[in-house]
Amino acid sequence: MITVGWRELVNLPELGLKGVPAKIDSGARTSSLHGIVVDEFKRDGEKFVRFEVFFPGSKVMQVCEAVHVDVRGITSSNGETQLRYVIKTPLQLGNHTFRAEISLADRSDMKFPMLIGRSALRRKFLVDSGNSWLQSPGREPVKGHKP
Repeated sequence: MITVGWRELVNLPELGLKGVPAKIDSGARTSSLHGIVVDEFKRDGEKFVRFEVFFPGSKVMQVCEAVHVDVRGITSSNGETQLRYVIKTPLQLGNHTFRAEISLADRSDMKFPMLIGRSALRRKFLVDSGNSWLQSPGREPVKGHKP
């Protein structure tokens, strides 16, 4: 098992997104990405969704397209159930790339534009909640907190 910290930088290569700050949250089942859905369409008979991402500090809005696998009721951190688009795309965490299901949500009020849930972590990663950036190239790992 690979150890990750409670926050990491991840890449979503098929979406063209690099260095996305992500909170690792084993309490959440489904991973989530800040994305505002613009359009749903078909390409070669397959359902796709087009969405906009905007990360604080970057001042750049990017339009992404991904295979749309489902619309699901997802319970948010405040206990409300929201219908969200779910995409499936490669996720790179450290040197490890795997396909993950990711719901698209308005996370503009959240500190992290992405949340990695336990379904993506299962059987691959161990979370060390006292550390950060353990699998984030270019970031100095932060070991615990001083009292």
